[in-house]
Amino acid sequence: MTGAPTESDPSRLARPSRPAGSETAPPAAPAPRNAAAYDDTLRSALLDSRSRWRELVALTADLAFETDAWGRFVFVSPDPALGWPASTLLGQPAELLLADAGGATGFNPFRPTAAVRRRRAWLKQPDGSSMCLAFAVAPLTDGEGRILGARGLGQETTEQDGHDSVVAAALRRGEVLDHILWRMRQEVLAPRMMEAALTSLTAALGAEGAAVLDALGDGSRPGVLYQTGSDLPAVLHTAMTALQSDSAGPLASMAPDGRKLLICSSQTRFAEQTGLALWRMPGSRDWDQEEHMLASSACGIIRMILDHDSIQREMGRQARTDPLTGLLNRRAFMEEMARRLDRLDREGLPGTLMFVDLDHFKQINDLRGHEAGDMALCIAAILLRDTVRPADLVARLGGDEFALWLDGADDLSAAERAEHLRVAGPRALAAVSEGTGVQLTMSIGIATRWPSRGEDIETVLHRADQAMYLVKNNGRGHWRVAHPEDP
Repeated sequence: MTGAPTESDPSRLARPSRPAGSETAPPAAPAPRNAAAYDDTLRSALLDSRSRWRELVALTADLAFETDAWGRFVFVSPDPALGWPASTLLGQPAELLLADAGGATGFNPFRPTAAVRRRRAWLKQPDGSSMCLAFAVAPLTDGEGRILGARGLGQETTEQDGHDSVVAAALRRGEVLDHILWRMRQEVLAPRMMEAALTSLTAALGAEGAAVLDALGDGSRPGVLYQTGSDLPAVLHTAMTALQSDSAGPLASMAPDGRKLLICSSQTRFAEQTGLALWRMPGSRDWDQEEHMLASSACGIIRMILDHDSIQREMGRQARTDPLTGLLNRRAFMEEMARRLDRLDREGLPGTLMFVDLDHFKQINDLRGHEAGDMALCIAAILLRDTVRPADLVARLGGDEFALWLDGADDLSAAERAEHLRVAGPRALAAVSEGTGVQLTMSIGIATRWPSRGEDIETVLHRADQAMYLVKNNGRGHWRVAHPEDP
């Protein structure tokens, strides 16, 4: 039985036998089907395919449409589409849905001349709002290439476009602010920094001019701290009035001449009320929301520059001022005196120097302590300031020594003031020395500089100093005039 075929042997499978003479005959044709059943099957397949297509469109598109050669809707899906019932749209011109008639985007999705994708357009909704859609559209043509309508899909991108727009606006503001900061970093002094900031800001916003105002100034004469562009009193007056209204946030206004203003208020760290004003030419466009935000951000930079300016001025004041009395220090007094000598020489006027020294000051310090000594110096400083004119110089040179410079005054005028100090000084200082048995008085030396003699500062200082020491060596508590011939 070895090698004998089994039941599972393929060679045992039955093969159909061919009738004799049929080796070349074609296979038999299938039995004919029922024509009605075939049409039903085909119709069912087409309906099922169309249903699937509609479902896919509804899932992927917020608007699917076809238009005819006249631009009217002949097909709309889903229903409703963008809030519009399909029955309301069918037969209507599709362009009625355009929110901007293609003006803002330059694109009409309902009349394409070629197939396009990812093109945006804004369409109206029934409540009057607008919706942005990204379209994929193509024209429908006949055999000769004539356009017979259009077919397309649109997907809403309003939220994404809004987000992109916010991000883009923030980036633009950041670029402008970065440029302003870069321009500022090229400068050292606050006025130059402010000039760079205002120039950059006016260019970025398309403004005609800008100004930084002191909100506490007189409304009829605005306190302009810094300005770029033309000097326009009416514009500045309008800006100051708006600034004093305590309005929160940027405020748009209009000047009498039609210029459009944008005003932002600000407060520095030193409690100074200031504001930024920008203006455009008459007939220009209104300030938009993005420009409001940019001006508000720039106002923070303006505030930083004003703080920097205040710090610079305070540092300069401290470098020139005696910290205890608030009078000029020696260095500032000498610099200012030298500057004034040039002017007095040009005008042919004299100037008089007075050296003032407190008598018995060390004894008061020893008996009552340094606080009493500081009080005596402050009282003396107030008395000296009240004795001369506001334009005259008063300084504490160090210790208990003071100096006064009187512009245009001769030795007679200075002697009158010295006599006043001789009498008023002990009375004003009596409270400090009370109970000590010591009287605080003033020894005063006077030297007048006449322009015809051409004396330098050192010579005048020496003569006044020598006159004061002569007073101290001869009883103290009075004054003496040093004449040019004195050694």
